[in-house]
Amino acid sequence: MNRDELADFLRRRREALQPAAVGLPPGLRRRTPGLRRDEVALLAGMSTDYYTRLEQARGPRPSTQVLAALARALRLSDGERDHLYHLAGQQPPARGGDTHVGPGILHVLTKLDDTPACVISDLGEVLVQNRMHTLLSGDFSHRRGLDRCLPWLWFTAPDERGRFPAEDHDAMGRHHVAGLREAAARRAGDADVTELVTRLHATGPEFEALWNEHEIRDPGGYVKRMIHPEVGLLELVCEPLLTPSSTRQLLVYYPKPGTDTQQKLDLLRVIGTQTLTTRT
Repeated sequence: MNRDELADFLRRRREALQPAAVGLPPGLRRRTPGLRRDEVALLAGMSTDYYTRLEQARGPRPSTQVLAALARALRLSDGERDHLYHLAGQQPPARGGDTHVGPGILHVLTKLDDTPACVISDLGEVLVQNRMHTLLSGDFSHRRGLDRCLPWLWFTAPDERGRFPAEDHDAMGRHHVAGLREAAARRAGDADVTELVTRLHATGPEFEALWNEHEIRDPGGYVKRMIHPEVGLLELVCEPLLTPSSTRQLLVYYPKPGTDTQQKLDLLRVIGTQTLTTRT
């Protein structure tokens, strides 16, 4: 780990990034060019003290998870992301399973302030969300490992299924397994794919039965019905858009025509994380 070079690189990338590029107001009295340290820390989901120590060349060696969060927060290109990993003494992720989200996609997310959207990997890992998707599906930014992976959560976390109507559960399970089938064929022999599929086989007969059916999903948009505790049932069209590497998808959710979902999304955007219902 080259602490001095890492500190210099982080500082220069921070100062070169304008607040508007990450959806932050410019402010009237900024004493530093670009973003402030606390803003980068907030975007990366870490404490300001931890990030400050990295910029002052006195922090610990950051983990790969921390580096991935910093790369997204600072809107680094693929080359800049790899350079960041090298300075920290870490091996950049292999391109086959690349989970880096580039600045162009992140810019699009910040502009979708009234539409739920997220970026997922080809293994179903939620990489980054906009505010509306967080309100709709919960905050994934503090989750680690397989707990960020939608297929894993579907087959191992019972509460996950409660967010969807019971009559849709079979179709949802098939959708998750079909996506893994495609990724497994495209990334044959990849250690991450092998580990995920092996662990899912061990969860029980449901996954194994669906896997053995060898179904492949059709590309394009599909309807997803979700139950939100405050606004109720939403009927959304989920439109997947491939990034240039084809290992990540930008998912954009928009209301199914002929439903009241748009009004419910408008209400959700206003209330944010407030609770309207009374619980006993």
